[in-house]
Amino acid sequence: MSAIVPFTSQTPFDKVVADIREKGWSIIDDFFSSEMVDALMGDISELDNGYMKQAGVGRSNDHQLALNRRRDYIRWIDPITPARTAFLDAMRELRLEFNRRLFLGLWDYEAHFARYEEGAFYEKHVDAFKGKSNRVLSTVLYLNEAWVDGDGGEFVLFDEHDENVELGRFFPQKGRLAVFLSEEFPHEVLKAQRTRHSIAGWFRVNNNIQNNLDPDQ
Repeated sequence: MSAIVPFTSQTPFDKVVADIREKGWSIIDDFFSSEMVDALMGDISELDNGYMKQAGVGRSNDHQLALNRRRDYIRWIDPITPARTAFLDAMRELRLEFNRRLFLGLWDYEAHFARYEEGAFYEKHVDAFKGKSNRVLSTVLYLNEAWVDGDGGEFVLFDEHDENVELGRFFPQKGRLAVFLSEEFPHEVLKAQRTRHSIAGWFRVNNNIQNNLDPDQ
């Protein structure tokens, strides 16, 4: 276990579990300790774009670049630093809590750093198509320092029954965590006016899809 204390509360999971049960999405500030968020920001800040890759759309053999749809850089997270280890350990605890309280049958979690340079965006999309992916819950953790009005990069969440109805526009402020059902909620990232950092991740179930497991990453 990492020496970094991950949470700010003795009962960190209550609100997010209740929100997912009641409405399928949750926005929580200060879910993780400032120590861990600062350490994660330090990790991504040290990554040159040359050590990241231009994000695309689709997965495995269907993966392709689509710069008209998204323009972020990503790097998948492995437990190779204290901060990344602490984050993955914390998300494992959250996964077990979702399973214990909501019986979701989640079996793993994968995540990547995301960097949106000035002008970058990600158009409206869903993270999983019904019956075609093992992704159940999506997460986004924001790492940005001193984000202010005019910096752009807002996370926009749309209604699961009418994708033209906004549920909210959420400022990508440091330490904010978004969690939502991957198949249900369209969402987008508005154009960033300066470099924007986050961690995107997915809790998955171990279902066979056409006799194949949903591929990692």
